[in-house]
Amino acid sequence: MFERLKSGLNGLVNKITTTELKSKNLQPILSDFKLNLIENDVALPVAEHICDEIEKRLDAVEVKRLKDRKEVVEENLRQILLEILNTGEKIDVLKMAKERIAKRRPLIIAFVGINGTGKTTSIAKIANFFLENGLTIVLACSDTYRAGSIEQLEQHAKRLGVRLIKHSYGADPAAVAFDAIKHAEARGLNAVLIDTAGRIQTDRNLMNELAKVKRVVSPDLTVLVVDALTGNDAVVQAEEFNEIIGVDGTILTKVDADVKGGSALSVAYVTGKPILFIGVGQNYGDLQSFNPERFTEMILK
Repeated sequence: MFERLKSGLNGLVNKITTTELKSKNLQPILSDFKLNLIENDVALPVAEHICDEIEKRLDAVEVKRLKDRKEVVEENLRQILLEILNTGEKIDVLKMAKERIAKRRPLIIAFVGINGTGKTTSIAKIANFFLENGLTIVLACSDTYRAGSIEQLEQHAKRLGVRLIKHSYGADPAAVAFDAIKHAEARGLNAVLIDTAGRIQTDRNLMNELAKVKRVVSPDLTVLVVDALTGNDAVVQAEEFNEIIGVDGTILTKVDADVKGGSALSVAYVTGKPILFIGVGQNYGDLQSFNPERFTEMILK
């Protein structure tokens, strides 16, 4: 996992460690490092920010011993990465759900993203996560456009043993979500997970319809699901969805197969929203809460 990004970071540390910490000496090393970051799916603005911060923090730092210099370089790099991944907002979905229980209302989460990112599978994983923590849920199939979408979510509902609210294909997606919420309220269920149609982020009509779903049901959270393997396209999706729809956090899928690793840094930076979970496999249990500190150590070690 993240082999290429790890290699680039280690190479940077080794080069800087054996260089006098002066801006003029750092610039050519950082220029090469910027290209390495971009090749590993780190978006250009993020790569520039990382390199600018390294130069600013290390310029004219006085360190005598080689070992100490390496520690200084590694610590500054660690702090820069953590600042990107720590977006300033922490979202604990389990805590939110329990707070809603005290208010006798369900937690409503709308999931958005384009087809092929693993959105429906991620919803099933979140459903399983809630069930394992003793919560009751209902799924809403507001994807009434893609052929097979209802049947796909229905299979997950059967395996998990939860109720699915669905209408026919071509039905109003907002109406499906609304009915699911009313069902949850009537039966005292703890959470409503809404699957929406995969939108190509440049299709404004479809995006506006998705915005309508959000207006009608007023979800507590709007979660964007992006595929780590799509590289910089994940960044474009994150920017567009956040600008048009507004997202509260993201789920990054297929992280276990990602040899580059830059998508997480890029998505967190461009949206300013926290990564909530990462998908690390196809099974329901293959979902991990995102921890910026652990993630940073993973790509630095």
